[in-house]
Amino acid sequence: MRRILLAGVSAAAVIFTSVAPGFSQSNLAFPIGEGAFSWQSLADFSAAHQGLQGQELTIWSPWNNEGDAAQWESVWRYFENATGVTVRAASSPNYEEQARIDIAAGAPSNILILPQPGLLADFAAQGALTPLGAGVQTFIEQNYAAGPSWAALGQFAGPDGTVAQYALPYKQETKSFIWYSPDNFAEMGYEVPTTMEELMELEQQIIADGGTPWCIGVESGGATGWAATDWIEDLMLRNYPPEVYDQWVRNEIPFNDPRVVDVINQFGRIALDNEMVAGGTAAIAATPFGDSPLGLFTVPPQCYLHRQASFIASFFPEGTVAGEDYDFFYMPPFASKPELGRPVLGSGTLVTIAKDSPAARAFIDFLMTPIAHEIWMAAPNSAFLTALTTANQDVYSSPGLRAQGEILTTATTFRFDASDLMPGPIGAGAFWTGMVDFLGGVPAETVATRIQAAWDAIK
Repeated sequence: MRRILLAGVSAAAVIFTSVAPGFSQSNLAFPIGEGAFSWQSLADFSAAHQGLQGQELTIWSPWNNEGDAAQWESVWRYFENATGVTVRAASSPNYEEQARIDIAAGAPSNILILPQPGLLADFAAQGALTPLGAGVQTFIEQNYAAGPSWAALGQFAGPDGTVAQYALPYKQETKSFIWYSPDNFAEMGYEVPTTMEELMELEQQIIADGGTPWCIGVESGGATGWAATDWIEDLMLRNYPPEVYDQWVRNEIPFNDPRVVDVINQFGRIALDNEMVAGGTAAIAATPFGDSPLGLFTVPPQCYLHRQASFIASFFPEGTVAGEDYDFFYMPPFASKPELGRPVLGSGTLVTIAKDSPAARAFIDFLMTPIAHEIWMAAPNSAFLTALTTANQDVYSSPGLRAQGEILTTATTFRFDASDLMPGPIGAGAFWTGMVDFLGGVPAETVATRIQAAWDAIK
């Protein structure tokens, strides 16, 4: 048995062990004890989880591309090193369907990680998941920014209808971003708005100066319209309490509720005004969502603002530099509605136990340590974000990621993408097509009533 003494920690406090053949610290992305990582959290975890040597842990996750898979491996390698458990992690492009197959066959992995709360809720109702316990719920509520929001995301009804904490959030994504060119702003003397009222004033100033405020594109083949649904979701959170958002997602208020119609019309204030959008309203549904931000980089700029999630930077022109050629700011709240705080719209993955074992329980504990987040935060070219407030924000691999992480950790409310939580025929069907109809001139109330009729039809 090999032993690794953690630098700065007494031998009595912790000893890292591993029995994996040929395993050494060279398998670890960052040397233990070096850098600004929370190594003490790894030491404490290891001390509390001895006696697992020789056990095997299987993990099924959505991280199947080469980059994500390698970065995920860099995380669980520390779990192996601390416990002596052998991890066997796997994924595939059809990871959701394979999870269904494994559950139905009674042969799931110990740990099941998915980005679909609705699918996990189905598994919990079938009795296929193991409750994580009240301690995990309390941990999330107390250690995640907007903790109750994150805890609720992983709470599902079991076979007997009892709601319990079945999932731990891990790896978040944010959508509440507005992208811009710092050079364009500096040239025109514009400042980043911190309230929705200031953003509206900026829109009018851009128009007065002869420019166009927004670039918007929602074309996405068979998924055309999804980008517009994100606008509606972000605006819902900035206009009404999160409880209303939840009622809307569950159809406890109808889709044509006046508050929902109001928010659709607020999107229309921008999208249906030809002066507001590059190319005018007619261009929105015809412009691919990945091409729509390119107007930020033309000379002269075709637009000054673009609202989209963090992933959109991968569509920016080759050679553009974050923080120089482009930057982003948080889609601001209304100053007139301080009671709504700083809501953030996003998505993320949820970690569950589908086949219980001591090693599986230990892995959940591991993912609650700061180090389990920091390793991925620090990975080169990482897109990992976390709402865990005990993780050291300084280890993010870039200033841009650090700024995105700050948006997450200062959020007062977090809500998952609504269309992803709604039934498929609605969230990935009637809602998408309804937004395209709205952009084509169909009134908001008519669009919302049609979506509600589609929802009624599947009940």
